[in-house]
Amino acid sequence: MVHANYIVAIDLGTSHLVGMVGKKLANGAISVLAKETEDAGGCIRRGSVYNVEETAHRISRLALKLQNKLSDKLPDFRIEKIYIGVGGQSLRSIEHSEVKILPADAVISDEDLRMLDAQCHTYKPEMLDVLGSSPPVYYVDDKPADHPVGIPGKRIEARYKLIVGRPSIRNLIENSIKRTNVSLAGIIVSPQALADVLFTPDEKELGCALINFGAGVTSIVVYRGGTLIHLSVIPLGGRLITKDLTSLPLVESEAERLKTTHGSALINKEKEDAVIEIAGRKVDPNEINVIIEARAREIVDNVYARVKTTCEIDSLGSGVILAGGAAALKNLPELVRQCFRQDVRYSNIRKEWIDGDEESAGNPDYMTAVSLLIRGTENCASYYVAPPPPNLPDPPEDDKTGGEIGGDDTETGGTGIGSDTGTGDNRTRRRRKSNLIDRFMKDLFKAD
Repeated sequence: MVHANYIVAIDLGTSHLVGMVGKKLANGAISVLAKETEDAGGCIRRGSVYNVEETAHRISRLALKLQNKLSDKLPDFRIEKIYIGVGGQSLRSIEHSEVKILPADAVISDEDLRMLDAQCHTYKPEMLDVLGSSPPVYYVDDKPADHPVGIPGKRIEARYKLIVGRPSIRNLIENSIKRTNVSLAGIIVSPQALADVLFTPDEKELGCALINFGAGVTSIVVYRGGTLIHLSVIPLGGRLITKDLTSLPLVESEAERLKTTHGSALINKEKEDAVIEIAGRKVDPNEINVIIEARAREIVDNVYARVKTTCEIDSLGSGVILAGGAAALKNLPELVRQCFRQDVRYSNIRKEWIDGDEESAGNPDYMTAVSLLIRGTENCASYYVAPPPPNLPDPPEDDKTGGEIGGDDTETGGTGIGSDTGTGDNRTRRRRKSNLIDRFMKDLFKAD
């Protein structure tokens, strides 16, 4: 079996699961080799596992689809591990600090920083599970220090942002994976991973916010001064808008189609004359958008309140970036712009992170899965490569022409080694004798 730096990840979304295989390049970028989707079918609710058995079944199906897709390029490709991305409603960031008191005249070393990290990894908040963290911000004698190694001081403090959630998030994922034929490579916080590949270092320094509108939840990630200052998830998403539209009345599939084709986050001030016909009945477009705008405003107002408690909105010098499948709703950027009074835009994964695949870099359905591949570090797959045939030496010249007579074998038997009638050795010797006789006769005629 051959092992290479292949990363396999699955993003657990409320509407669908996205599986992806990529190869990590030397520069840290990812080359996407295969991608597949699987309808969630209700097994994921608000970004968290709801039905363990069904989730396991769909993860197994995704893994098999990905393997089959690569069977031509990589014969006998086998997925052994999978990274799982999570973005459930209980996720949020909390502050945590680790402190070390130094002896007099001490200089901070790498060992001091490693010890602080080790202390942080052992921290277990009550009733919560730590699923991720951000790089710490250091303070030496209560003064910020970007690079504290080599600085003399009496006290060093490392301030972390830990991403925590209910312990059931990890437990349900682990129970689902145990029911498959693959193992768990790790759990990755999806909103944080996506923000890291969308924002540039300069944008993080100036201040920026990511609003990821999903089907079941909406996640918020805020950076300022180059560090993560807030991450949270609210249990409101695009599916709520769809369910609101079923009051017209429509079945959910018809309501979803109506939302995506005719819906708008803002009501058209000028009454539209055109009437939409769906499922055999006529619907007024303004009636549709009254329902959509009410729910869209509720979601955006909740997001604004979360960001407002974290920082001054005016401090977001790089503005707001929208992502997620539900962010495709018409006029949603304008609604967010009215609320935040900031620059609002969509964004693609930065070019230095992905090799080639433009669709995955800009398609909201795939962007989170790509960010999980980029975050992954452990090889997740293997494949079998047949060894090349051995380089056998050329046979001796005598063998090419029949070789020497090896005994007194005859067609009916003999007294030499292996003289049993009909054996493989006998047949070989008879062929050699025949070849020698043929050569002798040819040489005789040439001499004549």
